[in-house]
Amino acid sequence: MPRIAPVTGKSDVPAEHHRVVDAVVEVFGGVRGPFSMLLRSPKLAERVLGLVKFFRDETVVEGRLRSVAILTAVREREAAYVWAAQVAAARRAGLREETIDLIRAKGDPARLPTEEREIVTYTRQLMRTNRVDQGAFDALLKRHGEQWLVELTAAANYFALLSGVVNAFEVAAPADGDKLPA
Repeated sequence: MPRIAPVTGKSDVPAEHHRVVDAVVEVFGGVRGPFSMLLRSPKLAERVLGLVKFFRDETVVEGRLRSVAILTAVREREAAYVWAAQVAAARRAGLREETIDLIRAKGDPARLPTEEREIVTYTRQLMRTNRVDQGAFDALLKRHGEQWLVELTAAANYFALLSGVVNAFEVAAPADGDKLPA
């Protein structure tokens, strides 16, 4: 049970913010998860929604690799709701089940292909220490370039933000979604 009543539709926000609810529904098909809380601050929800559109449609980071960073960040934040939603997206983006399973288990990334291993290592360091060692940074920078690395880093941190929202307000994961270990 969430700590505050979730926004479920227009009737839960002042009329001047109905367009923000409409925009959330347009993107997600309904109001749920982090946006059920973020809409308690419609102006914030509106700005955060812009990042959803960016990461879905405009980023230079390929969906499969972006999913590695997103799942790693979300797993480090232990956000069951965001995990369930993003595992489905990762599968649609073509991420292998072995990679999903390893991230879920917080396993040793040495078993992953180099590109995925580098992203898991980078993102885990960032989430655990708020820093990244030079070797992890340089490996991704050399392979992908500056813009790619900036956008990957922003994606990981964006999903860490969403994880913080659902965790703080105790938004339950969907019953039918992929589960994190207890």
